[in-house]
Amino acid sequence: MGRARDYQSVMQRREDIIKEALGLDYSRFARGDMAFDYEAMMREVGYSLEETRTIQRDLGVGDTPLVELRNLTALVRSFAPSGMGARILLKDEAANPSGSFKARRAALSVQRAKEQGYRGVIAATSGNYGAALASQAAMRGLDCIIVQEVFDSRMIGQPEIVEKGRKCEAYGAEVHQMTVGPELFYYMLLLLEDTGYFNASLYTPYGIAGIETLGYEIAEGVREKYDRDPDAVVVTHAGGGNITGTTRGLMQAGCQDTQIIAASVDISGLHMAGDADFNRKSFTTGHTGFGIPFATWPDRADVPRNAARPLRYMQRYVLVHQGEVFYATELLSVLDGLERGPAGNTALAAALPLAAELPREAVIVVQESEYTGAGKHPTAQLTFARENGVAVRTGDPADSVPGASIVIPEEVEQVRAREHSLDRMRTSLIRNAVAFADMDVLGPREIRFLAEETARDETFVTGTLESLGIRYEMGSDA
Repeated sequence: MGRARDYQSVMQRREDIIKEALGLDYSRFARGDMAFDYEAMMREVGYSLEETRTIQRDLGVGDTPLVELRNLTALVRSFAPSGMGARILLKDEAANPSGSFKARRAALSVQRAKEQGYRGVIAATSGNYGAALASQAAMRGLDCIIVQEVFDSRMIGQPEIVEKGRKCEAYGAEVHQMTVGPELFYYMLLLLEDTGYFNASLYTPYGIAGIETLGYEIAEGVREKYDRDPDAVVVTHAGGGNITGTTRGLMQAGCQDTQIIAASVDISGLHMAGDADFNRKSFTTGHTGFGIPFATWPDRADVPRNAARPLRYMQRYVLVHQGEVFYATELLSVLDGLERGPAGNTALAAALPLAAELPREAVIVVQESEYTGAGKHPTAQLTFARENGVAVRTGDPADSVPGASIVIPEEVEQVRAREHSLDRMRTSLIRNAVAFADMDVLGPREIRFLAEETARDETFVTGTLESLGIRYEMGSDA
């Protein structure tokens, strides 16, 4: 008798399916009902950073240009206070095969799948990762299946996602396109079970370790060019893998004083998985619809324990508006001659005002860029926004209303990086962790774990627990 294929039955088999599709037993890292050994899980990757670099180089991944944006730097210095205006550098990840930093994630996942004898790889993604995985799988002679959320209930797809699906198919992937909703993960589990393919999730230890080379290269490049460490690195933040992997790489390079700044597009008020809102946002990634939920509860991913743990690593979190990112995209093209995709320019938009806060001798690095194409181009995005009833105009971006209006700045001084409270997000993570563990009383092991998760001390954790009315005990571990 065949296995039941209804939603509930498949979801009940979830952990067994994922274990079979990864060859990784997440239960080995559990330390009670809440805590787990994160570093032990990351060591399970089994490749040193140098071995990872060798794997990537053999596939044409990495060693991407580190470009000084001289004209954008000069523009910032034209309005910054006297003596201020850091050099702005761009790590041009569009130079990777498939055109984004996600080739780094895909290279290591495909390497693992090949070594373990899987015939193919599967991932659920609407973004650049699908193209990266398809590209790397083609190089290694593996099959590739990509599952995308593309359409709303009217069967209208965002041009950016349609563009990415086309690119996946160009690399030979089998692309399954779906409407927005909870069935995406269920359908991916069915495919994993039916095919026996490798689960090349964005959120496995392999997917995160692959990005560590990016942080390491940034440190190497800045030291070689300017004989100093980067003063700040700005990272576009969505699911958390970008900032996690990059920061871990910077740490391995010894960058102790580099400030790690996460940046997201503010789409507050729009429901990420809501049918009515799906086509009323102009960015499919790099926005608060991913950035805040994944930071405050990482384990909402398609693996039992997400290797992307952003609150362990980000030191500031800033938000920009959609219009500011489109504006920064045009500035990059017309001033420094690089036409890149808007979503990857989220960090660039934030870096413009952030550079004005730093002295001229400082170096601020925009951590990645992405390729552009017909569906990813600002013209396609803004035309689609208008077709979906979103007003597009110039003015002060502070007047933007996500889903209702996109306001493009009239001058660079109107581009701002708005602070979002990390302590508020840390409080949410603690609340969510307790709720998901369903524990009545927390012990010292859980308190230490929450301190690691939030990059704060145990006093912050216990104070937060008290404010939330959650009981804890500070005795020895059971």
